[in-house]
Amino acid sequence: MTTTAVREPVRPAPPGAPRRPRPGRVRRIGLPYLLLLPALLLELLVHLVPMVIGIVMSFKELTQFYIRDWGTAPWTGLGNYQVSVDFSAPVGEALLHSFLVTVAFTLLSVGLCWLVGTAAAICMQDTFRGRGLLRALFLVPYALPVYAAVITWVFMFQHDNGLVNHVLHDQLHLTDKPSFWLIGDNSFWALLTVSVWKGWPFAFLIVMAGLQNIPRDLYEAAALDGAGVWQQIRRITLPSLRPVNQVLVLVLFLWTFNDFNTPYVLFGRAAPEAADLISVHIYQASFVTWNFGTGSAMSVLLLLFLLVVTGVYLVLTSRGRRAASDA
Repeated sequence: MTTTAVREPVRPAPPGAPRRPRPGRVRRIGLPYLLLLPALLLELLVHLVPMVIGIVMSFKELTQFYIRDWGTAPWTGLGNYQVSVDFSAPVGEALLHSFLVTVAFTLLSVGLCWLVGTAAAICMQDTFRGRGLLRALFLVPYALPVYAAVITWVFMFQHDNGLVNHVLHDQLHLTDKPSFWLIGDNSFWALLTVSVWKGWPFAFLIVMAGLQNIPRDLYEAAALDGAGVWQQIRRITLPSLRPVNQVLVLVLFLWTFNDFNTPYVLFGRAAPEAADLISVHIYQASFVTWNFGTGSAMSVLLLLFLLVVTGVYLVLTSRGRRAASDA
C-alpha cells in the first residue's frame, strides 16, 4: 500500500512583509560582481596602491640617503609642496615654466589632432575606390609602437642628414640654413609635430565611428534645400558629433598632458627648455636629482590639477547638453 505525501498549501505573504530573494536569483545577481573581483583586485594593485604610496612619499624628505629604506625618511609635512609652489625659488620657477609649456603644447596638440582627424574622417565618408586602403594607412601612426615611431622622427630631425632639413632646405628652399630641430626653440615644434602625427589617427578613428550614426537622409534633405558642404558640416555633422567630441577631447587632453614616452624618446633624459613637459620635468626631479619627495609632491599637484580640469569640463559639457536638449 503506497502513501502519497500531502503538500502543505503555500500561504501568501502578508501585504506589508518583505519578500525574501530566491537563492537562484541571488546567485545570478552576485555572479557578475564575482567575475569582476579579479579585475578590481588587479586595479587596486596596479593603480591605487602605487598612488597611495606616492602620496605618502610626498610628505617625506625622501632623498638619495634614504633610498635603501625609504620608510625611515623623516616627515616634512607640506614642505615638499611649499618648495614646489614657491615660484620665486628656482624649483618652483622651473615647475611653473614646465607647466606653462605643457599647457601650450597640450592645447595645440589636441586642437590639431581633432582638426586633422575630423577633416580626414569627413573626407573618408563618401565611397570611392581605395577608401579602405587609405583608412588603413591613416591608422599606421597610431598602430606603430611609440618607440619605433618616435625614433624614426629622431633620425628625420637630424641636423646634417635628416629628411626634414633635406626637404625644407635643400628641395623647397624655405630656410636659409639647416635647422637644429632637437635643441633650442625648434624643439617645441618638433615635439608638437610628432605628437600630432602620432595622435590624429585616434581622433580620426573615433570621429569616423561617430559619423556612422548620422543618417544619410539628413544630408540628402539638406542638399535638396540648397545647403552646401560647409553648411552641412556646420548644421548637421558637428552638432551630431557633439557627444563624441566631448569624450574625444577629454581623452586626448589627458593623454597629451601626461605624455612621457614621446618627449623622453625624442630628447632623452634632459629635454630642452622649450620642450620641457611636466612629465619629463617630474621624472628629472625624481630620478635625476634623487629627490623623490619633491617629485612625488609635483605628481600629486599634477593629479589634483587634472582632477579639477576634468570635473569642470564634465560639468560644463553636461550643462551644454541640457541646454541643447531644452532648446
